[in-house]
Amino acid sequence: MSKKHNAVGVVYSTNPDFQYQYDDVPEEETLAPQSQKLRVRIERNHRGGKTVTLVTGFVGTDADLQELGKRLKTACGVGGSAKDGEIIVQGEQREKVVTTLLKLGYTNSK
Repeated sequence: MSKKHNAVGVVYSTNPDFQYQYDDVPEEETLAPQSQKLRVRIERNHRGGKTVTLVTGFVGTDADLQELGKRLKTACGVGGSAKDGEIIVQGEQREKVVTTLLKLGYTNSK
């Protein structure tokens, strides 16, 4: 169910002039790859014993995050997800992820 149906907690109003008010937060504009400060790390905690490569620090729209996540997962040949400013790539893929990010124009931040 979409959040728009329950805007500001109002389910139904008898007022014919009532206008729903949404708490729309504008998405941040995507920074250029050179301006991004991405961090790549291996994480094993809270993953059911599975190892994942985690890319954090992405600033931009959700669509651009999904696109970058898709490119990284394709380059590594594994699955994963991209949400909340993080990209999760299954397995220990740090070297492939860093290499792919450098090819895409992202800088190596230390």
